[in-house]
Amino acid sequence: MSSIVLVGMNHRTAPVEVREQLAVGCRNQVDPLQLLPRLDHVDELYYLSTCNRVEFLFTSRCKKEAVEEVACVLNEYLGKPGKSSLESFVYVHEGLAAVSHIFRVASSLDSMVVGEPQILGQIKAAYREATERRTVGVILNRLLHKTFSVAKRVRSETSIGSHAVSISYAAVELARKIFGTLEDKRVLLIGAGEMVELAAEHFLSHGVGHMTVANRTLERAVELARQFKADTIAFEHIPDVLKSVDIVLSSTGSPEPIVHYQEVKSRMRERRNRPIFFIDIAVPRDIDPRINEIENVYLYDIDDLQGVVDINRDQRQKEAEKAEHIVAEEALKFGIWLQTLDVVPTIVALRNKAEGIRCGELQKTFSQLPHLTQKDRESIELLTQSIVKKLLHDPIVFLKKKSARESRQTFSDFTQQLFNLEDGTGVCGSNLTEGRTDVKNAK
Repeated sequence: MSSIVLVGMNHRTAPVEVREQLAVGCRNQVDPLQLLPRLDHVDELYYLSTCNRVEFLFTSRCKKEAVEEVACVLNEYLGKPGKSSLESFVYVHEGLAAVSHIFRVASSLDSMVVGEPQILGQIKAAYREATERRTVGVILNRLLHKTFSVAKRVRSETSIGSHAVSISYAAVELARKIFGTLEDKRVLLIGAGEMVELAAEHFLSHGVGHMTVANRTLERAVELARQFKADTIAFEHIPDVLKSVDIVLSSTGSPEPIVHYQEVKSRMRERRNRPIFFIDIAVPRDIDPRINEIENVYLYDIDDLQGVVDINRDQRQKEAEKAEHIVAEEALKFGIWLQTLDVVPTIVALRNKAEGIRCGELQKTFSQLPHLTQKDRESIELLTQSIVKKLLHDPIVFLKKKSARESRQTFSDFTQQLFNLEDGTGVCGSNLTEGRTDVKNAK
């Protein structure tokens, strides 16, 4: 019986330079899925690589040997790091632990930011590649499709992804709550650092169609503007833009405020008091805090946003506990299905033997009754198929029911003896990895 095994490393077990080295090595030198013919003890193989994790999910009838083979692959593409052994970076999960792990990863319970939505898309993309390479079969196909449905259930039954847990994301969420929709809003980004870049990504994902970048270094402003299809303005022209934008987000290293009280107040007349939302995530602050006193002006600084993030992080943790329960429940269900595979070879052998007998007897009968019309032959064919199906129904149902018990192998052995399935027509002829891969057969 094949076992499910997962070997990997993530942001908790390996530093970024190690994960990066492995990911770059695999991407630039060879696709790990192409290595399947070299892995004698690996039957099905799936490979996932993101900025925070590298994982090999596979099936094997010889777990220990298979893990050693995969470890050799990791060593090869890590270049055998000298400071610490491979074992210090890698985790190994087997059976239901491996199933639970991939469910947790897809549900974003194992991410650096719990609840982030990108990981499921990355898992699906990796699965598409594995199906194109034909390195996955019955077991991993079923597991990965179940993984997608578990992640979808977590998203629909919990609010794990609906609470902002980064400063930039919290800022955009606050803007969305104030304006309702951001699709027709104009955004001014002051600064061009990482926080501003992350906020720009969130604004873009929420449908903001027009952004303007102002930065002391024009080259960096142009670079960021090109990335997000935004405009640029000179830093000294920031006050002039205040009359037309709806949202201003600022994060610079300036020791003094950049946006002043009087500049904002004087532009509100030109704006006809249309609301304007300021997000100041700089320390020291970029925006004069007194502007919060102006009517229809909303100002949030980094402390306001950090409070939102802390509340949301606690809320996400509560939702994560609900998600963990879903993962545990679905892993147990998958484990029950996995146990049924123990009796599948016997069921397949039983059907094969019955079908062989039916076809042989039917051929003899047809040879003795040459006067039968084609319609008569088809009717007899259907009759014999129906008889065989009904005769096999009860023993097959019996085996499936017993598959969840520890004594399932005893019932399987008894069925093989009862129907004499070890005569070369049955048990060994079944293929649980049918449709898995032609790559493996080419070894």
